[in-house]
Formats: sequence, C-alpha cells, structure tokens
Amino acid sequence: MKRTFLITGASKGIGLALANRLAARNHTVIGIARNPNDAFPGPLHTLDLSDRSANEDLARIVKDSNVDGVVNNVGLVRAAPLGDIAVETLEEVMRVNLHPALVAVQAALPGMRARNWGRVVNISSLTVLGSLQRTSYAAAKAALVSFTRSWALELAPTGITVNAVSPGPTETELFRENNPIGSEGEARYLAGVPMKRFGQPDELAAAIEFLLSEDAAFITGQTLHVDGGASIGKALL
Repeated sequence: MKRTFLITGASKGIGLALANRLAARNHTVIGIARNPNDAFPGPLHTLDLSDRSANEDLARIVKDSNVDGVVNNVGLVRAAPLGDIAVETLEEVMRVNLHPALVAVQAALPGMRARNWGRVVNISSLTVLGSLQRTSYAAAKAALVSFTRSWALELAPTGITVNAVSPGPTETELFRENNPIGSEGEARYLAGVPMKRFGQPDELAAAIEFLLSEDAAFITGQTLHVDGGASIGKALL
C-alpha cells in the first residue's frame, strides 16, 4: 500500500538515502531540511529547525500532508569536554534534537489514530552508550530513546508503532568532512567497530525502511543498533 512519510534532516546522508528507498517503492516522501536539494524525490521544505518558530511551520506541514509515518532524523552536535559545556549549549542541543520530534509526532497523531495505522522512527546514536566530548548530544539522543519507549507504550493498542534506530559511524558527507580518509579521527572510529568498516547511508536507510513497513507491525518500543557490532565491541576487550 502506498503511504506518505515525512523525514526531517532529509537533504543528505541517511535522510536522503531513506527518501530514495521509499520513493522507489512508490511511497510519497516529504522532506524537511535546512538546505535545498534538487535531487530529493518529493517535496522538500526548507526549514531551520534550530529556529524555535520553525516548529509551527513543521506542525502545519505535517498536518496538511496527512502523513502516515514520521522519521525524526534531524540532529545537532556541539562537541565539548566536561568543564567547558555551557548550559546554553546543552539547552540548544536538547531543543533541536527533541522539540521537532515531539512537534512532528503530535501533529501526525490525529491522522494516524483515525487510520489505525502509523509509524514513528526516531534516529538515536551510538553515543548514548558513552562517548568523549558528547555530553549534550548523547543526552539528547538518549532522551529520544526514552521518547520511543514511552510513546510505544501509549500507542501500542492503536496500530501505531514507535521504534528507534541507533547508527554507528556512518560514511556520510559530513562524517568524511570531519574524518578524511587516513586521518586520526577515521582510525579512532574504525577501532571501535568490530566489522572494521563504516556503515553506508543506504544500510541505515534499509533498517529504517523495514521499521516503517507492514512487516514490522509487531515491533514497537525497540532500539535497533545498526553499527557493525560497535555497541557490543567493548565485550571484546
């Protein structure tokens, strides 16, 4: 059955890979992103979700589009060591990672309830298990996992499922900008992945697509780690 899905952080990386997969299966895909991308396979609304006022536009787009599913992919990282973290930075990171997710899901909820069908996938992060200089980001992504579990319980009888996907190091454009081939950063990340390679955006998108599908109807409240074994890697030490 053809569905309508909305993806935040949709113009590149995992969000764009997911949009392409869904569009190839004849679903309608609506994107939210800070920057335009003519290659996006559907309507792409340029919104800066770090701007508080953008949440009103986000809610309107979700309601007007009558979406069947929401993928909360937008994120903000502000790396800083403990001792140098401003409270304002923590507030900003929590707000950008969490507020749009809450706004989008609440706007989509009436339509999903009316159809007795809906999908929510929140994109978390391997950093929730502990990561250097990621206090704010890890806290925000851990909160998304908490959202996932709480929403799943509330919506379990309704036909709406809520799950999370937790990516490990993924070879997106942004990742490569910060960790060029042969760099110390690349080596550090690879050392934590038992498969000894990075994930590809389409591999992450495949996992998300499954959780959006009819086949995942009996899965809710779960966090799927797609990370080459990185979440269990410490067991090897």
